[in-house]
Amino acid sequence: MVPALGNIFLGVLISTVSLALSGFFIQSFIPRSVPFIYAGIAILSLGGPRILIRTLFHHYYRRKKPNVLIYGAGATGRNLASSLIQGDEYHPVAIIDDDRSKDGNIIYGLRVHHSSDFQRLASLYQPQKLLLAINNISQGKRLRLLDELSHWPIEVQSVPSLEEIASGKGSPTEVRDLDVADLLGRAPVAPVQDLMSKNILDKVVMVTGAGGSIGAELCRQIISQKPKVLVLFELNEFNLYTIDQELKSSINRLKLDCKLVTCLGSVQNENRLVNIMKSNGVDTIYHAAAYKHVPLVEDNIIEGIRNNVFGTLSCANAAIETGVGNFTLISTDKAVRPTNVMGASKRLAELVLQALAGENSATTFNMVRFGNVLDSSGSVVPLFKSQVRKGGPVTVTHPDIIRYFMLIPEAAQLVIQASAMGKNGQVFVLDMGDPVKILDLARRMIKLMGMHAYVKDQDDEGDVEIQFTGLRPGEKLYEELLIGSNVEGTCHPKIMSAIEEQLTLSELEISLDHLDKSCHQYNTDIIKEILCRLPLNYKEE
Repeated sequence: MVPALGNIFLGVLISTVSLALSGFFIQSFIPRSVPFIYAGIAILSLGGPRILIRTLFHHYYRRKKPNVLIYGAGATGRNLASSLIQGDEYHPVAIIDDDRSKDGNIIYGLRVHHSSDFQRLASLYQPQKLLLAINNISQGKRLRLLDELSHWPIEVQSVPSLEEIASGKGSPTEVRDLDVADLLGRAPVAPVQDLMSKNILDKVVMVTGAGGSIGAELCRQIISQKPKVLVLFELNEFNLYTIDQELKSSINRLKLDCKLVTCLGSVQNENRLVNIMKSNGVDTIYHAAAYKHVPLVEDNIIEGIRNNVFGTLSCANAAIETGVGNFTLISTDKAVRPTNVMGASKRLAELVLQALAGENSATTFNMVRFGNVLDSSGSVVPLFKSQVRKGGPVTVTHPDIIRYFMLIPEAAQLVIQASAMGKNGQVFVLDMGDPVKILDLARRMIKLMGMHAYVKDQDDEGDVEIQFTGLRPGEKLYEELLIGSNVEGTCHPKIMSAIEEQLTLSELEISLDHLDKSCHQYNTDIIKEILCRLPLNYKEE
């Protein structure tokens, strides 16, 4: 409104001066009061209706938009304020910043307040959300800021950075839940570019399980390294369609010279795999296809073993037959001293690859083992978010349960880098810092969503209850990443490797034959006995 009124005043001033000067030059008698009367009437007639209409419109319009506060008076905050004022999602009432030099500044009619004024602003405007518009700070500073904001009684959400808006990955008024990186409690591990591109640049790369959380992120990371061809292999038709459309859009937007090949199929079908690898001339395989949910595999033991063990064997045999140079298995920390069938099946898949690696084939086999992936399908993050939005309760299996966590991009980058530095039969793990207590993660998420968590009979009443449901079958209180102590560093400061206990292929084939027969006979008791006899350290709980 202020710029519009300024233009009206300027126009009226110019016309008033023109009127006075024209009367002087043409010597036409104009009383001295006329220019002033003209200016007053012109301003009232031109500016008055505008002010009245805008005031009524904004008063009516604002009642429909919930009040929000903006945190950050930088470029992102200014852009957000402008977009929200013109949009119909939220009504910004003030801007908060921790820089005292900005206190009192006016940005698009909004006053900038110091962060110490939050309680007063919250009481005055009763905002529904705090929109975090700071993207140009380090991860460490961001984590400290979020730790401070988590104590404020308001839901905290973030907005895209200017770079994301410019690249089309977000809009100026898009409001998102906080990035899962903010829940990790540590800075993400940066990748080494030479390792990222070594097995991908100008090569034919294949990803099995390309439609899953890890597989899809692997594909996103791979196309950024400019492969010649990317083969997407997936059992689920919808997931394959979704990742195919996303990657095609990214390739067109980034103008990449990469051919996409989409293939439906099961990793248990070795002939299908051989045909795909041979016809496309695959150089590198990332094997992400697996059943990974502990309770589901515990209830479907046969299919878990078929997919995780024999699917890996079929894929590896196909790779050897077609001369694939590098094969990397995505494994899990649950493979270390497993207490569930899923973990045991993944450890057996590791043994299969280690046995094949000892046969001196042209294919290099290695495995990447990591902890829980934040925000992947089936992880606690989307479950907790859904439970909080429904008003609770948030379910945690045990008050003392702890897990290692990492980000989906971080996991994908580890897989790619490990495949570039691997020697045959190696297992790689990421130094993920200290494990995270699931109870603390739940409390932190609830706080950042503007509510207070409580445990019945332990805390004062809050907004969202945390309930303990008991450990699920096969679930451990803690997870490990290494079986033995034979740990070595690598050229990456955050990646470790270990040579662990192995079996020869001839030794393993006997057990695999018995396991295969038991799967055909649907004899789960014999399957568990075989798993217990193998050097997996499997103990059913």
